[in-house]
Amino acid sequence: MSDLLTYAYAVVRNAEGLREATAPLRGVADTPVSLVTDADDAQLALVVSHVPGQDFQEDALKQHLEDLEWLEAVARAHHGVIEVLGVRTTILPLRLATVYLDDNRAREVLEAGRTMFAERLAQLSEHVEWGVKIYVESSAAVAAPTVPAADLTPGRAYLRNRRQQQSVRDTVYQAAQKAAERVEAAGRRHASDRVRHRVQQGLLADAAGAVGENVVNDAYLVPLKRCDDFLADVAHAADGLDAVRVEATGPWAPYSFAMPLDESGGAAEGAPP
Repeated sequence: MSDLLTYAYAVVRNAEGLREATAPLRGVADTPVSLVTDADDAQLALVVSHVPGQDFQEDALKQHLEDLEWLEAVARAHHGVIEVLGVRTTILPLRLATVYLDDNRAREVLEAGRTMFAERLAQLSEHVEWGVKIYVESSAAVAAPTVPAADLTPGRAYLRNRRQQQSVRDTVYQAAQKAAERVEAAGRRHASDRVRHRVQQGLLADAAGAVGENVVNDAYLVPLKRCDDFLADVAHAADGLDAVRVEATGPWAPYSFAMPLDESGGAAEGAPP
């Protein structure tokens, strides 16, 4: 068995000049990037590179996925390849650390899914992904100003202040719900699809530099010709709503609307579950 594995970044539509654009790229583990093509359909290709087996075999990969520094380096390289090629052709990103024993095995999987991949690329053509997050200001959501009351016992004063705090929280979250409804309406007008992600909390929110509590974390698949209209509507989603902030990020390759590349719908060889 070779000590190298085939790392797959994406399925692409094999456009003119794509191979030349791929040639200078360096991917995961600083390895050269190349294309593996479908022998019977020149329009389909896999973007790949050849990575050290000792880092991407199943057992080693499970350990590496606990190493945030290693994982960040792989993610940046993976994303970098997809971003460069995504401006040249329609691209179906694959999940991080999708690996195969060799190019022949990767080609077999590509050919087995030929119809499905071609259909999905057609759906993604001329579309980009926009992320939309909604935050509530943590200070407003957590507490309301306490008002001392000389005529109340400490216990009653405490209960009154708690009710005031809860009332402020309810008002803020109701405002966030209103903003979410406005964003969803913009999506219905301008987007082709939406995916809801888990809200960012704890270390993930800290790493993203979030200010406030993330209460909505959605992705929208938007036709290129509708992006300006979508963003204009999203930009006004928090108008008139106190302590609510709406943030749009992108455009991205359609990561949230892609799929894992494998043999039969399961996890790819060597990829994490």
